Amino acid sequence: MLRKTLLAATAFAAAALATQAASAADLVRLGNLKFAHYGAVSYMKEIAGKYDLKIEERVFAKGIDILPAIVAGEIDVAASAVDAAIAGRASGVPIYAVAGFAKGGARIVAKPDAGIKSIADLKGKKVATPRGGAQELILLAELSKHGLSWSDRPGKDVQIVYMAYADMNQALLAGSIDAMSQSEPQSSQAINKGFGVEVVKPYDTELGEPVRSLVVTEDFYKKKPDVAQRLVRCFVEATATFIANPDLAETYVREKMFKGQLSSQDFKDAIGNSPYSYDISVHHVQVTTDMMQKFGVGRMDTPPKAEDWVKLDLLEKAKATTKAADAGTVKAN
Repeated sequence: MLRKTLLAATAFAAAALATQAASAADLVRLGNLKFAHYGAVSYMKEIAGKYDLKIEERVFAKGIDILPAIVAGEIDVAASAVDAAIAGRASGVPIYAVAGFAKGGARIVAKPDAGIKSIADLKGKKVATPRGGAQELILLAELSKHGLSWSDRPGKDVQIVYMAYADMNQALLAGSIDAMSQSEPQSSQAINKGFGVEVVKPYDTELGEPVRSLVVTEDFYKKKPDVAQRLVRCFVEATATFIANPDLAETYVREKMFKGQLSSQDFKDAIGNSPYSYDISVHHVQVTTDMMQKFGVGRMDTPPKAEDWVKLDLLEKAKATTKAADAGTVKAN
């Protein structure tokens, strides 16, 4: 009887300690997107307990859609293309960029029978892109480089058709557009299913490969520095894990994020064009800001200076702590 009582008391104490530990974990509210190269950000919630964190993930349609949730105090950290973060900062959204988590992630894809083999061949065509995203910026940069004019109405060299990411593949398949500036894995899916062909990976302008940014709110950065540091350490470990173990990355993205709707080849092609990474630079953010202003992307009255809101101290400490500084990036096999 005494033995049973002691066992029961021990079990109760263990349960109480577990409950106390769970309640002690700091809650972090994450805004994320459903793209293959956003997988490591999503994976953070799987290992958050190691850092005394509980991460609640909320998936949005576009990076710019997360901004109102940040303003409303519903999101602490978000994954976003740099241009969306810049536009948000310009409009007064109180955020800091603290890391980068992928680069590239875009293609210009055309109908197989459209006769489009280069950017110059886009003249006289309808090209779809999401408004205000990295895909719009790199498309306009390519058109400008090749001396082509554009408008969202007929009359210019290229007619821009603004569409959501989720709608562009169907529009290309239906033939209502001639080409699209699309993200991953949608662009790889269009190519692998045969209704799209790659025109170019549009990284040969001043912008180079667009970087995706991990941003946190100013309040989170300033008022919860310890939690913010643990979050970035969690991010670095999640990214290092995906870089070191592409099979795990593929399984997680395909099964957890896409629920089996993404093929192995689509994943490999997508990550081959958008490798996981940690880094972002003040220079890249400033170049992106300048190009957005030049082409009118984001419609910013007062473009923010990158040096004022790109904060890399948490990342450098996290990389040093996890010895990930030399890990670099790797593409899927």
